[in-house]
Amino acid sequence: MKRFLSLLMVLVMMTAMLAACGSENTDTATEPAATTEAPATTEAPATTEASGAEQVLKWNVGADPKTIDPVLNGASEAGDVINQTFEGLTREKSGIVYPGIAESWEVSADGMTVTFKLRESTWSDGSPLTAHDFVYSWKRGMDPLTASEYAWIWEYTNIVGAFEAVNGESLDNVGVKALDDYTLEVQLKTPTDYIVQLLSFYHFMPTKQSSVEAKAEGAWAKDPALAVSNGPFVLTSYTIGEGLTLEKNPNYWNAENVQLDRIDAVFIDEESTAYQAYQSGELHFIPGVPSAEIPRLIAEDPNFYVFPLLGTYYYNFNMELELWQDERVRRAINMAIDREQICETLGAGQVPAAGFVPPGFLDHEGNDFFEVSGTYGLVTDLSQLEEAKALLAEAGFPNGDGFPEFTIMYNTSEAHQMVAEMIQEMLKVNLGLESSLENQEWAVFQDTRKVGDYELARGGWLTDYMDPSGLLSIFTTGNAYNDPKFSNEEYDRLLSLSTQTGGAEHFEALYAAQDILMNELPIVPVYHYLDFMLVSDNVVGWDRSVLGTVDFSGASIME
Repeated sequence: MKRFLSLLMVLVMMTAMLAACGSENTDTATEPAATTEAPATTEAPATTEASGAEQVLKWNVGADPKTIDPVLNGASEAGDVINQTFEGLTREKSGIVYPGIAESWEVSADGMTVTFKLRESTWSDGSPLTAHDFVYSWKRGMDPLTASEYAWIWEYTNIVGAFEAVNGESLDNVGVKALDDYTLEVQLKTPTDYIVQLLSFYHFMPTKQSSVEAKAEGAWAKDPALAVSNGPFVLTSYTIGEGLTLEKNPNYWNAENVQLDRIDAVFIDEESTAYQAYQSGELHFIPGVPSAEIPRLIAEDPNFYVFPLLGTYYYNFNMELELWQDERVRRAINMAIDREQICETLGAGQVPAAGFVPPGFLDHEGNDFFEVSGTYGLVTDLSQLEEAKALLAEAGFPNGDGFPEFTIMYNTSEAHQMVAEMIQEMLKVNLGLESSLENQEWAVFQDTRKVGDYELARGGWLTDYMDPSGLLSIFTTGNAYNDPKFSNEEYDRLLSLSTQTGGAEHFEALYAAQDILMNELPIVPVYHYLDFMLVSDNVVGWDRSVLGTVDFSGASIME
């Protein structure tokens, strides 16, 4: 059966997720403390393959990950790998939060303390895994010496002292404590409905201190001799640029329900190459297909899956360059791009973006943040083209005359190339602006974009938790993922305020922050994401997070 999820279904799943995360807990001290006993983990379906036959999944990860250290990673491809090899306190699948290493959790009546009861479990090397391992790994993520690109996320956990630690204050003041080997206490600055769901995200998965310290800068995680983990699978080989092998972890607490014996994964970032390998039977599971194939697959192939994703595809202006200092130029470029044509060409149902936060986030009144925000004076077609031309002329570049040629940069992908070529042509035809194209391999592109060695570069972001701040926060000053190097004091203040408040005040701050972002326009929003997967019909029991991370912990292969 085709698994095409509508936005309505996404909203339903979000409601279920928030319920599982403890939305029933009250902020008032007059109510008794709420105990959240998470739903029982679903068992994987029994395989019908002949007894004794090895279960091997052949998977294309996509680009070769820069790192697969949970604390250091910031890319979705690596996140997919990490989700197979590690497990956090919880595991979220299809919008439901299940117990992971935590058997249960209790939220205090005032919502300020979350106490996790951990199961007795072990690392893949057989040594005990305890609450102390979570304390170590979390503080490692906060520690400025670790230099994690994801350290910014600690501000949005609302854990006492966490973001202060990120900014150099003592780790001893962080509100995370192992009360004993199997009890973890988390102190919050303000009640945070999404905290339990957020802690299923890979950044919060435990890492073993002896492994981490054996090889610097996350290199331990790609070394099978050092890659001790605690998830359904363990790394047994890694070849840079080619692929990796994962094998079932016999020491995983839920190993009896893991059906796959091995995952043979490859790194193919060209959709057409991966698609050919799938068609020839060399791969069971690929995360993308050539854009030209999408309409036919949607119409004809029940093994092609399309999911909405809570994220946005966009381009970054490098705001450190004189080239982009005039807001009129940035706005003119935004107005001269036909987002509807881009989405129609891609042909997969993407939602044209006139703002940054995508559909699917409900505010304090139950309204969709996307719909309430509006379009900020932008349209998704070319009906504002004359205004765009006038703005460019006002800025001193009538018909593009005198504006320097610039480079549009993207990472290797047929779909990214198609979008870049369309934007290049639209800016030339509609505004007279000349540009060239440059593509880089994913690992190189991440570094290039981070250091600001570009002019106009592709960007994309998926939220890590069920709140608009999961997207808007990346544009705060100093955030490692603030690729346009945007800096606005009021924007920073509003995002900080959103972490300290709830209800109306929280969302008013976020609405105001997006207003600033979309008035300043350090980016060009293009479309809101969909997630594509092509999966052999004999692969069953696989799942994914509502935020997009694939999960093979319950998968099996049927013959």
